[in-house]
Amino acid sequence: MDAVNIQQKLAQVTGFWQPAIVGELNNDYIKVVKFRGEFLWHHHEHEDEMFLVVRGAMRMKFRGRDVLVGPGEFIIVPRGVEHMPVAEDEVHVVLIEPRSTLNTGNVRNERTRDSLARI
Repeated sequence: MDAVNIQQKLAQVTGFWQPAIVGELNNDYIKVVKFRGEFLWHHHEHEDEMFLVVRGAMRMKFRGRDVLVGPGEFIIVPRGVEHMPVAEDEVHVVLIEPRSTLNTGNVRNERTRDSLARI
């Protein structure tokens, strides 16, 4: 049982849209990720997701509306809701989501990460 420094963990992330596991809580992973640009429209059939912005700002696009999420704020995307994260500039995020969550949800493409690094 040691403290986890989020900034140090994020410093180890070298690419965008590549989440890494930094901890586990019950049946959930705590992940860190950096993004810039648009991700893709997707949903998660069985999992809710929480996005906590540590640095920068992101927009969570939903069909019909967008939500701006700034530093120190989080948004929870309920299971089954189609969404697309977008960041005009680099953003650093902590994700809390079930272990079963695939980063691209119901879509498979070059950004799909079947296995994640632990840092």
